[in-house]
Amino acid sequence: MRDTPRSQGTVGGLRPGPPQLQPGRALAHTTGARGSGSPHRSDSRPPQTPRGARRSGQNGRLGTTPPVPGRPTFLRALSLFFFLLGLPAALFALITWQVVADGPLLRVDERVSRALLHPDRFSELLADLGGAQVAVPVLVAVLAYAALRGRATGADRWWAAPAVAAVPMALVPALVVPLKALTARHGTPVMPPGVGYYPSGHTATAMVAYGSAALVLLPRLRTRRARRTAAAVCAVLVLGVSYGLVRRGYHWPLDVVASWCLSAVLLSPLWLLAGRNRRRPSCGTLPSRTGPGRPDATDARVTRPEER
Repeated sequence: MRDTPRSQGTVGGLRPGPPQLQPGRALAHTTGARGSGSPHRSDSRPPQTPRGARRSGQNGRLGTTPPVPGRPTFLRALSLFFFLLGLPAALFALITWQVVADGPLLRVDERVSRALLHPDRFSELLADLGGAQVAVPVLVAVLAYAALRGRATGADRWWAAPAVAAVPMALVPALVVPLKALTARHGTPVMPPGVGYYPSGHTATAMVAYGSAALVLLPRLRTRRARRTAAAVCAVLVLGVSYGLVRRGYHWPLDVVASWCLSAVLLSPLWLLAGRNRRRPSCGTLPSRTGPGRPDATDARVTRPEER
């Protein structure tokens, strides 16, 4: 069988010859062509990942990494450390120094106390909410509920949050009692003569007990309204106890503020743990497998004519 040469002519009157390069076609590797220089594109559109736009690193150093949205991890950790530990600890150290050295800040404290001092039955009831007889049982009940709820739902490490929440409450008397003996601050004019009023034990007990209870409950509350309600109730109780202590004359205002700072330092590990638990998916729910470019199950459902 003899090979017959194929005619190079084509239908339509095109002249014979080798194929000619047409503009707008796959000319990515042709010098001078439109869109040349990009091995992934045959037209002039820019690539999705502009590798050529990235700057390389200096000699001896790493190159430029792809941009990642959000704040770097170390900056976030540094800001959390400053606001949760650094700032309250620094303020507590300043107030303690003023109390021990009888600084000028105590003069302002005494004037504020005289302006707010007005003993009555209501302020005394508010101050009693910070006692160990009221605040500690509330914390114990919340911790028991959280532990039983976590164990019933089969959560991993269901005992972690209740165990961590019990530690700050145990540290309150271990820190407040020595500080009272060290500073030896006298009481307000309505209190009997004596020392040992700094910092306020009732304020620290209320803030640690009610704050720990709220932080343990927050990851277990489903709606945002419920979480806001729990946080608001905690804040109202702590502020009510603080106001009652100053109004009744049990403590100076600086005694209460110092206990706020000390309690914030004690609650910081539990706050971090509660935030980590809120970011985790709840038990029994699977993460969504839909992503960019992958339709959801609801989108894949065929719409019936009667549903249109």
